[in-house]
Amino acid sequence: MGLVKHKWYRFILCTTVIASLVVCYLKLQSLSNSKGPMSEHTLEYFLNKGTIQRTDAADIEWYHAANSKSKLTEALRGSAQMIEADVLLRGQNSKEPIMAHPPDNDNDIALQDWLKEVVKSDKGIKLDFKSLTAVSPSMILLEEVRDQLQGPVWINADILPGPGGKATPLDPHVVLQEVAQRSENDVLSLGWTTGWDVDADNPGKKTMVHQMEELCRPLKQPVTFPVRAALLPVSFPQFQWLLKQSDRYSLTVWTGKHDVLKVEDLLLYRQNFSKTRIYYDLLESQIKQFKGLPGYS
Repeated sequence: MGLVKHKWYRFILCTTVIASLVVCYLKLQSLSNSKGPMSEHTLEYFLNKGTIQRTDAADIEWYHAANSKSKLTEALRGSAQMIEADVLLRGQNSKEPIMAHPPDNDNDIALQDWLKEVVKSDKGIKLDFKSLTAVSPSMILLEEVRDQLQGPVWINADILPGPGGKATPLDPHVVLQEVAQRSENDVLSLGWTTGWDVDADNPGKKTMVHQMEELCRPLKQPVTFPVRAALLPVSFPQFQWLLKQSDRYSLTVWTGKHDVLKVEDLLLYRQNFSKTRIYYDLLESQIKQFKGLPGYS
């Protein structure tokens, strides 16, 4: 009888030790996964949904300026995985966030109603804040539907002055204070105000990039830096340095309708950075041309 009890005790002890080791292993795996590149979180979501076939950020499609009821409906029915829309306050003295791009300050859909439609889908969203006063009330509305949102959430704001930029950047400290405390798992898209000019200064100027990195260094969230495609060719060393500072960082390459862009110039970024860390938010014709270039794959 004593021998049976002894064997039973050893069995329980071994089982407990094994269970403890399994728990420790799972915790380590969880920590390891949480430290992966930020782009993986967005990409893995769409990979698991089957809307992309590989972890390549260039395969993410974007729908721009879904700032009206009709545009939002079109975006929700379309193939784009990410829906981008602009947010500001209605009129002069209102506290109601709406979907509109300056100089417009009114439209047929408010952010609250916009979010009610989005939660019915599995799309990701990117909210582009165009006014500082819209940030706080918008984040409160976002929190109210946080548990219902299925896809990734990106929060965009231009927080530093950049080359050729005429718009006033949003106060970075106010934006980060409002956003960081309410968006632990969101992607923060933090950029520079820019304008297109043949003689524009280099957006990757060392001081601009270092100033941005200093602001983003204390953050825990993944950060993507929206960078104007036409201004990238001479910025490679600076952005290479920037991405080396944290695996939370990525770039989102975008273009304006009237920008002069040689898509061949983007191959340097495509070939020298991980494909999980460079998003290409280009015009449909440009992305098609880009993907057809020798050396793209």
